[in-house]
Amino acid sequence: MKKVLAIIVLTCLAPGAGAQESRVYETRTLKSQILKMDRHYAVYLPPGYEATDVSYPVLYLLHGSGDDHTGWIQFGQVGHIADRAIAGGKAAPMIIVMPDANTKVKGYFNQPDGSFPYEDFFFNELIPHIEATYRVRSERRYRAVSGLSMGGGGTIFYALHHPEIFAAAAPLSATTGSNWLVRESKATQEQQDDFSRRYGFEYILNNASKEELDLVRRVRWYISCGDDDFLYRDNSLMHVLFREKEIPHEYRIKDGGHTWTYWRMELPLVMEFVSKSFTQF
Repeated sequence: MKKVLAIIVLTCLAPGAGAQESRVYETRTLKSQILKMDRHYAVYLPPGYEATDVSYPVLYLLHGSGDDHTGWIQFGQVGHIADRAIAGGKAAPMIIVMPDANTKVKGYFNQPDGSFPYEDFFFNELIPHIEATYRVRSERRYRAVSGLSMGGGGTIFYALHHPEIFAAAAPLSATTGSNWLVRESKATQEQQDDFSRRYGFEYILNNASKEELDLVRRVRWYISCGDDDFLYRDNSLMHVLFREKEIPHEYRIKDGGHTWTYWRMELPLVMEFVSKSFTQF
């Protein structure tokens, strides 16, 4: 019996025995022709990724103001939380991509003066790069976006600008206004007004055609904010407008503030929510 146990232990410790573990790479780099610089991102690869040839759905997870692509790793504990959600059967195995939006210019939007078109980079370079570099399912139903605070705002207008790209969107404690985004911009007033329209969810929804609204309604929405969060009012107003426009969505106000404690609590729920778009149910 002791020999049998010894063989089992050695087998578990042999090379390749840990191939089913997940991997988190804190800093990966791609060269952006659009932004004319190197851009960083972090990526979570689910258990089994390196041991199989399976392709996976992808969640783009956006950080908040003051953080960078490492924020969800260092403070959000994304590796531990994702492992637990997947192992517990709450979430489908997925790739999680966390791009940097805090280098040179802060934010996920195109600068109103045209000097830094980050949104163009995200859709025309980052997503194609991820799909060419990793085994990612490229159909819409296997792609979702989420984020906190500034990243929650990015989640909102990315899904409103490109509802044909995302199956699900989950803004957390989202910054929904756009005026603060241009306070340091050198754009003209006309450019700033155009920016506010393009990145203001009220303007987008109030001026959308029936066909555009129908596309937005195809996105599965999960909106969450803490009851002590200074952004709760803006998130509540978004919920009201979504109701008026008959956009199906899950709306959650829970105990908590604008803190990592709240966002860590929400991440497994976000993963569970978007997984329902990735799988048959």
